[in-house]
Amino acid sequence: MNIEPGRLTKKERHELILSEVRRSASIRVSKLARRIGVAGETIRRDLIELGEAGLINRTYGGATISLMTSEPAITDRGLTMIEERARIGRGAAGLIENGRIVMIDGGSTTYEVARSFSQLRRDLTVITNSIGIASVAGANPSFRVILCPGTYDHREASVLGEDTVEFVRRYNADVAIIGASAVNAEGPSDMVSGAAAVKRAMMARSLSTMLVVTNDKFGRNSLERVCALGDISDVVTDSEPAAELRAAIDEAGAELHVFAAG
Repeated sequence: MNIEPGRLTKKERHELILSEVRRSASIRVSKLARRIGVAGETIRRDLIELGEAGLINRTYGGATISLMTSEPAITDRGLTMIEERARIGRGAAGLIENGRIVMIDGGSTTYEVARSFSQLRRDLTVITNSIGIASVAGANPSFRVILCPGTYDHREASVLGEDTVEFVRRYNADVAIIGASAVNAEGPSDMVSGAAAVKRAMMARSLSTMLVVTNDKFGRNSLERVCALGDISDVVTDSEPAAELRAAIDEAGAELHVFAAG
């Protein structure tokens, strides 16, 4: 981040705090204050906000990374990793060929993919369980958009449940684009069981699967395993994974696409 310490915006401080906590697993307020160049009280307020969003676990005098026992609502997730999601969205959209049938599940990163490919000259059929994705894709007059039925989950702004899964099973697609709460050598996992079920249904009806994830999901685990890495065709992200995860992706035969800054 090429900004002079002490002059960061709140958003930039939050992103830097999350980066530092992910790097060290735990970190002290005093160290964060020195690193960022602000008062300790400012850092404490930032940690309170990040903790309330479910992004960190606050401790006495510092913070640790969340173990994914819960996940913030999609509106809160969309406030973090904004530039990273945008790069992933543009990169993933460029991999979608004209005339394809695309299944895409709800999520803050998958939304960025949909927003990006909706701005391109493509003739796509888009099948989704996300209200937001259906809306942004529907703004492109050359797209055919099919919105799944189901039980609305306001935290995910998507529909989930048995009706959603059964509806997905009626269709065939060229590619399923899915997100995840976490991804490690065992594969992607998700905090919401209903969302995991929709992802698996979309994968089962698609010729290939594209996993789109920001780097903060690497090396972590969440409630329910979605699939093995071997079930993924492409992994699209914003920075190179650690050596162990990179090796697992390569061994599984998935193609890694890194859209880094600069």
